[in-house]
Amino acid sequence: MLKTLLVAARDRNRLNEIIQVASRFGLGVLLAKLGIESSDAAGGVGSAPQRLPHRTRLALEALGPTFVKLGQILATRGDLLPPEWIAEFERLHSQAPTLPFEDLRPAVEEALGQPPESAFASFDPEPIAAASMAQVHRATLADGRPVVLKIRRPGIRPRMEADLRLIAQLAALAERASAETRRFEPAAMMRQLAEAILEELDFTSEGRNAERLRADFAREPRVVVPEIHWAWTSETLLVMDYVNGVPPRDAQTLRAAGIDPTAIADLGADVVLDMVLINGRFHGDPHPGNLLCLPGNRIALLDLGMLGHVSPRRREEFIDFVQALSNGDPARLADVLAVWSRGSGVPGDRIQSAAERLTARYGGGRLVLSAMVADFLSLMRDEGMTMPPDLLLIFKALVTVDGVLSGIEPDFDLSRAMQRASIRIAASRLSPDHWAPILRALAWEAGKLRDDAPRLLRVAIRRLEDDPANNAMRQEQIAALRSASRWITGALLVGAAMVAGAILLS
Repeated sequence: MLKTLLVAARDRNRLNEIIQVASRFGLGVLLAKLGIESSDAAGGVGSAPQRLPHRTRLALEALGPTFVKLGQILATRGDLLPPEWIAEFERLHSQAPTLPFEDLRPAVEEALGQPPESAFASFDPEPIAAASMAQVHRATLADGRPVVLKIRRPGIRPRMEADLRLIAQLAALAERASAETRRFEPAAMMRQLAEAILEELDFTSEGRNAERLRADFAREPRVVVPEIHWAWTSETLLVMDYVNGVPPRDAQTLRAAGIDPTAIADLGADVVLDMVLINGRFHGDPHPGNLLCLPGNRIALLDLGMLGHVSPRRREEFIDFVQALSNGDPARLADVLAVWSRGSGVPGDRIQSAAERLTARYGGGRLVLSAMVADFLSLMRDEGMTMPPDLLLIFKALVTVDGVLSGIEPDFDLSRAMQRASIRIAASRLSPDHWAPILRALAWEAGKLRDDAPRLLRVAIRRLEDDPANNAMRQEQIAALRSASRWITGALLVGAAMVAGAILLS
């Protein structure tokens, strides 16, 4: 039992609070299964009127941002959890009352080195937004530029670090509890949670994320990422441009603001697909509160504390998945699923059967992403296949934005956006930006080969000359090696010239 383990005194009060909140929401049986409470004290799950997933979601919200973030990570695990649990966890949000600015003032003055009234031409002590981790205030720079200050709540970091330590112990207990629990890979999920929380607690990380996305869309004027003002930004304070726009919640509101919902739907789909399939980094939570629509049919990306990353290999796999599904190719789809479920121990014939069922339902027609992903993850869960966490975050982001865009444009079809994306993907592979780093690496390797090849060829020839084997055969091999050396030297010279020229052109 966790209560009998050596828990640091600084965490013991928080542990008792977690137990009290879980018990208050009728989660005693879950506590008993994890060894946190005795079965006698656990109480029945049916003692509370609401369903268990609903009560669990309420308990996570009551426990604060660390547990909300844990639930949001679980919401991506449709390959492990039934739909009703996913639906509840997708509703998770961090709520917190606003704090009087005087409670935040010491932290702000420490970060700025002066009062905000001195650092800015104007500063509004009334918050415009609040969440469990931060509070947002408006200000104006000396040049008249409007900005916002995102201020970390005082004392939030030690509390969340304590939560992470306790959840780590819970994860260790859960892994030992049962084979079914080990399918969730709680220790790996805990590492993902810790990385996400520590990244979001450091506002300089969000600032760097914003700069990366600004660079990715530097040539696309319809995408706005607020500029970060580093002179005033620190771990506890983020200062960035203020963006005034309309959240993409309904078409009527957008039209009233002079914004075309169809144009926004097309742009939003293109932006998300470019982030995932071309740039390799994407907004991890593109819900309407983190997107703003601006005049001129532009989109602003906000709240960039969580940025997903896609490796080149995973991008290729995802492109293969989409193309196999759209072309109705079960064999190609099965190849991708086999890679994604590697280590699950699922036989190849079951993977092939799953691919055939998926292409039969969704191949070749209009792609309703939310229905396809729900069906796909249910199929994976039924077959006992688990998905890589990074891939699940991609699906989650795409389903989220698909729901947002379908809400403002009922005829929105993501499959058309994917067809447009395939053209941009092909173009990106021909661009100098794509080839320059590859060619630089090739030039480096060619340089090393240029230096080593003559020596290696001389060693090979010397060994043949010293070999007492058949003299005629030996002379023939030596002649071939010498001829090869001339060809290699010429090829290296031509290759080096091509690489140098390509780099100069890029």
